[in-house]
Amino acid sequence: MSEQLQEDLPKVIAELEKKCIEKPKSVTAFHHLGLVYMKAGRVDEAITALEKAIEIDPLNGDAMINLGAIHFGRGDLDKAQALNEKAIAVHPEGAQAYANLGLIWQQRSEMEKALEAYEKAIQYNPKLATVWMNLTSLLTMKGDDDRALAAARKALELEPESSLGHNNLAVALYFRGDYATALKHLEKARELGYSVDPNFTARLKEKLA
Repeated sequence: MSEQLQEDLPKVIAELEKKCIEKPKSVTAFHHLGLVYMKAGRVDEAITALEKAIEIDPLNGDAMINLGAIHFGRGDLDKAQALNEKAIAVHPEGAQAYANLGLIWQQRSEMEKALEAYEKAIQYNPKLATVWMNLTSLLTMKGDDDRALAAARKALELEPESSLGHNNLAVALYFRGDYATALKHLEKARELGYSVDPNFTARLKEKLA
């Protein structure tokens, strides 16, 4: 978060809190307040505001997804899953909710369910780079090296300066035996700020020795 945005947050919060008092049935006001509370690190208040937005409008899938993200961050997978499933129920083609469910299932080590969720997310929005990155990781763990490589390349096509994307592609190339190209992408990931695994770097260099 930029320093200027951090400085502006108290003013924005005060304005939104005032709006919520003046318009207690405004879904937008409570939803935005919840998002700003999240940025300010005021998580409990963010939860309360987003819950209020959903109470006012039980079909507000975006508020459900944002609230689910908070619970996911807190490690409450049950609440996160329930909220994203509700978001899908009100908006069956919501790619982000499926993407989030993929992460949840992956955390639960339910790899087939995670794969199905990621594929649904891509079906509804093939331009979500983070989904392709998560899919790469999942396919690598499953040993599906060809599909992992294709997913990694797609992720970088969508987000060329992603440090995670370059790291994922390096891993995928490693398992396909293209060690020289893998090392190039690993070095790019490091250049972009990714915390590269030194053991993986060492293994790559051994292969090239």
